[in-house]
Amino acid sequence: MKKLMKISRNIFMSMLTLVFFSCAENLLEKEPVSSFSAQGFYKTSSDAQSGVYGIYDAAQSAFSLNFSLWGEGRADAVSTNQSGDPFLLQENNLNPTLNSARWDNLYETISRANYAIKYVPPVFEEGEEFGLQLVGQARALRALCYFYAVRVWGDVPLILEPYESVQQDLFNTRTDAETILDRMEEDLLFAAEHCRASFGGERDRNLITQGGANALLVQLYMWRGEYTSAIAAAEKVMDNSLYQLVSINDWSKIFTQGYSNESIFEIGYNEVQTNSLRVLYALGSDSNFFPSESFRNSFEESDQRQALIYDVTAAQPRKIWKFFGEGFNDESPDPSANNIVMVRLADIILLKAEAHNQLGEVDEALALLNTIRARAGLESLTLNSAQTLYGNLETAILHERSIELCFEGHRWFDLVRTGKAMEVMGPINGLSQEANLVWPLHQDAINRNPNLVQNGFYD
Repeated sequence: MKKLMKISRNIFMSMLTLVFFSCAENLLEKEPVSSFSAQGFYKTSSDAQSGVYGIYDAAQSAFSLNFSLWGEGRADAVSTNQSGDPFLLQENNLNPTLNSARWDNLYETISRANYAIKYVPPVFEEGEEFGLQLVGQARALRALCYFYAVRVWGDVPLILEPYESVQQDLFNTRTDAETILDRMEEDLLFAAEHCRASFGGERDRNLITQGGANALLVQLYMWRGEYTSAIAAAEKVMDNSLYQLVSINDWSKIFTQGYSNESIFEIGYNEVQTNSLRVLYALGSDSNFFPSESFRNSFEESDQRQALIYDVTAAQPRKIWKFFGEGFNDESPDPSANNIVMVRLADIILLKAEAHNQLGEVDEALALLNTIRARAGLESLTLNSAQTLYGNLETAILHERSIELCFEGHRWFDLVRTGKAMEVMGPINGLSQEANLVWPLHQDAINRNPNLVQNGFYD
């Protein structure tokens, strides 16, 4: 899945992508379809598979840097010495020219998914399993992109058909976020039913399986506060034999080697198709982010993860070891070939704990929370000790997520989802208005589309 190839583009759709998308050039495994009119391409099952692999390739570009800028840059676990997006995000001085305010790569991925969703089915007999599996992957990847778009910008254009004619309306208005999440749920339920249960080996981790679709459903349901549905989806993931928590001795390998038994879905990279993990976390004083003082001070004693995440002997650690290994000291600015883990079992376990707590099922919540704590070498919490340490069980679970999932792109969304963003970030950077929780639309998008209206806080 990590073998990469290049292909050319159709001139017509290249013109359209100047309006809406920024196209990636490197593609996964087989030669996949780029953004072009696909009417004459999808003829065989191999063509269909290549088209779907092209969606994964676009996702590589979409999340290479932004998984962290969107998920960590505005939160409390990181600090920065850098200018540009890292500094502006930390200071809560967002503006419409931020690179992280661009949605081009997300919509490029959505565009490729729309082609596959339309043109894969006619290649196969109605109801043929392989065709349904491919469409399931395409719909899940489209849902993943829209999930990020909604959480970053709120209402965004909902585009469900490929662009194939200049007669189509290129200037979409924004769609209510809840309507988009409804459609995301439909896509993920389809994927959970029709994707393969297992591909075997590494492909179970970097292709969307039934488990991956169910895990994304857990995240969606928790974002919407649908706790019973989140628990049901989480149980499907936790009952899946593909996924087990690794031991603390192998915890670093989740990120440094990839494809662990704990991983549910990760975006694959290699020495050809690379990402920005080194720039984000590994270049010492030149990296985008390093562990904040408040984050370093939030660890409980005897937490075995701490020394695996950063240099605990440094007065001010300037790099994050988590993705590269304890003692990592290579300050090369070269791009990284490490995979980006988008969702893993510990994430789902802690979300399930949170859902049980929201429903008043304290014993179930504590049992799940303590499963993650035990791996880290920490004592089990009772309701009383959780209240003593963290004020309440909800905060104890959120704190555990901040440690276990640190720098993986979850913290900002956790703060927004739980209504804690202003409480936590207000004293740090003055965040005080709900309208400020979303990003501004990039000025280029506003300039190119007269039907787009800027988010009110930035207007």
